[in-house]
Amino acid sequence: MKIAILARNPSLYSHQRLVEAAHQHGHEVVIIDTLKVYMNISSNQPMLRYGGKDLTGFDAVIPRIGASITFYGLAVLNQFEMMGVYPLNSSESIAKSRDKLRCLQLLSRDGIGLPVTGFAHATQFTDDLIHMVGSAPVVIKLLEGTQGIGVVLAETHRSAKSMIEAFRGMDANILVQEYIKEAGSADIRCLVIGERVVAAMMRQGNEEDFRSNLHRGGQARSIRITPQERQTAVRSARLMGLNVAGVDMLRSNRGPLVMEINSSPGLEGLEKATGIDVAGKIIRFLEVQHHKQTAKSRHRLLKKPT
Repeated sequence: MKIAILARNPSLYSHQRLVEAAHQHGHEVVIIDTLKVYMNISSNQPMLRYGGKDLTGFDAVIPRIGASITFYGLAVLNQFEMMGVYPLNSSESIAKSRDKLRCLQLLSRDGIGLPVTGFAHATQFTDDLIHMVGSAPVVIKLLEGTQGIGVVLAETHRSAKSMIEAFRGMDANILVQEYIKEAGSADIRCLVIGERVVAAMMRQGNEEDFRSNLHRGGQARSIRITPQERQTAVRSARLMGLNVAGVDMLRSNRGPLVMEINSSPGLEGLEKATGIDVAGKIIRFLEVQHHKQTAKSRHRLLKKPT
């Protein structure tokens, strides 16, 4: 196969591992700077250009699109799809998972366990909003935040009200969620590929920070998840339409609660914590899907009347 990786920073661990795994499986792989791609949107012949040359001949594309360039990145990915290139995750599924509010609404509709979550525009009902999610302490999140940035814990009603009103003054979209005390500042990251959880780790926040993100100084270790946690992770990824997803959840007294679904999960923490070749499993998944696509194309050609 010829594989394109849409990524801005080719030196990141995840991108290097995907390149290494692709080469080990005998495939050609090219890292393409997403923002340097430009396109011709035509009904006759959709085209992508990069460095003055056509981007053609690719069998699959792995999108590693950062949150800050979601709009343009998804346009590029959608153009690849229009050209018949198989996406590891589709532009539609990434868009669905990146909208945190919509993601939570869709999970809720399907009965996936979630922390009680509030969302509002007006500030005059801040007191009621806080009470609605179970009173302080509460977790306040910026909808556009990533890697633990824009996530704060308000331990008292007064501090929660002040933070919410401050964010509202910035015209920021925020979520207010119940604080799951029994989770102990730890969460679980499950890596889903297809219909399976291929790796799972527990991330533990440091003593001075309730956030468990590794980028915030958290520690990770391999963990054995329960059948319910496994089912929750797979169902969540499926609801978003993602073939590959990092599903973050908390262990609570009422079962697993999904916090977030990541369409471009980092591989370094998972691979180092579990010793599992996650990059190799992703490439293997692409191989299977490419084989299926090729078989379908041959079947259509055989059925075509002569």
